[in-house]
Amino acid sequence: MEFQAVVMAAGGGSRMTDLTSSIPKPLLPVGNRPLLWYPLNLLERAGFEEVIVITRKEIQKMLNLDTKMKLDFVCISDNMDMGTADSLRHIHQKIKTDVLVLSCDLITDVDLYKVVDLFRTHDATLSMLMKKTHEPTEVVPGQKGKKKPVEQRDFIGVDDTGKRLLFMANEADLDEELVIKRSILQKHPRMHIRTGLMDAHLYCLKKYVVDFLVENRTITSLRSELIPHLVRKQFSSPTSLQQGLDNKEEDQKKKEQASLDIYSFIKEDNSLLKPAPDNSCWNDHRGDMNETLYEGKVRCYVHIMKEGLCYRVNTLGLYIEANRQVSKLLLNLGLEEPLVHGSAQIADRGMIGSDSIIGSSTQVGEKTSIKHSIIGSMCTIKDKVKITNCIIMNSVTIEEGCCLQGSVICHHAVIEKGADIKDCLIGSDQRLETKGK
Repeated sequence: MEFQAVVMAAGGGSRMTDLTSSIPKPLLPVGNRPLLWYPLNLLERAGFEEVIVITRKEIQKMLNLDTKMKLDFVCISDNMDMGTADSLRHIHQKIKTDVLVLSCDLITDVDLYKVVDLFRTHDATLSMLMKKTHEPTEVVPGQKGKKKPVEQRDFIGVDDTGKRLLFMANEADLDEELVIKRSILQKHPRMHIRTGLMDAHLYCLKKYVVDFLVENRTITSLRSELIPHLVRKQFSSPTSLQQGLDNKEEDQKKKEQASLDIYSFIKEDNSLLKPAPDNSCWNDHRGDMNETLYEGKVRCYVHIMKEGLCYRVNTLGLYIEANRQVSKLLLNLGLEEPLVHGSAQIADRGMIGSDSIIGSSTQVGEKTSIKHSIIGSMCTIKDKVKITNCIIMNSVTIEEGCCLQGSVICHHAVIEKGADIKDCLIGSDQRLETKGK
């Protein structure tokens, strides 16, 4: 087994609490599939047979996933507030090989081998996935009057190939200037600084990085702490011990610092000390062996998607956008399932748009029109209803004569007769009264 796969599915969805206060983030329906299904499907298509899923007990109980893979659930207690690095540290005894870590909110049709091959070819410490940031342009339901949070930009430095990750910093961590270390520019005089890239939260990591995390408990987040640390470490020397110190306490402190240095966890590979590339396992010359043999032992790479779909579903706006694009995604994945489930009952004069999805056991009444929308399972939509650009979750009742535009209706909600709503978010188990507007 070359890689073990780990999916992080314990987060609470703090940036989309309008939805996640009543529906756990991994279970949010996207195209009538739970959000967690998408990273698992990505792994299954790439040939993985086993996946470790870090989640919470309530989520595991509610999951009903259609997969051939063996899912090893590790549940975190509800009263434990763990970051992503904490979660990986929590399962370290299960990690025996290099590891591929994904977030449960990633929806993409990326060719996973493009990220993995970067890792293999360059014997990298880290390879990761990025894509151009996508900002939803349409109105987000329930957000009228709310101040949009200011997103802090990431500054990403890459070499001429666009694959070697040389620099990474978030705007929030910078003063007025962007400072590049001389040690980076000595080895890479030409560096391209990019903004507007989204970290997809898909990382290939060496096993020794997990070992490093076990000892270095100050790191709690993969995205904001571990990854930038690895990028910086590429161009810094291992922590060295000064010899001949008189002060034993200071000497002990130096030893402790060295023991927490990433370099102290890298196992020496004698094959890499041989000068001839023919003596290495990379004798197919796919990678630059001069780099592998002579440069620093910490090496970070990035695959930047130029085309295809890639979403981090971590805001309400991106959740809506992912649902609107999901039929295209499923087509790209070769999952040509009928958009209207076979058990759905559509009245003779009901009109369903070609880009709408209707879930199982849903009933649609006479003279009802559904366009650009996703309707969940076991919904009841009565006569003369108009639904446009909406997401309707499971077991929702929409009574006669309603008109819904650009809205999200959560599980078990009831929209009473004649309601006319636009750009609204209706929570789970809520009832919108007759003639509500």
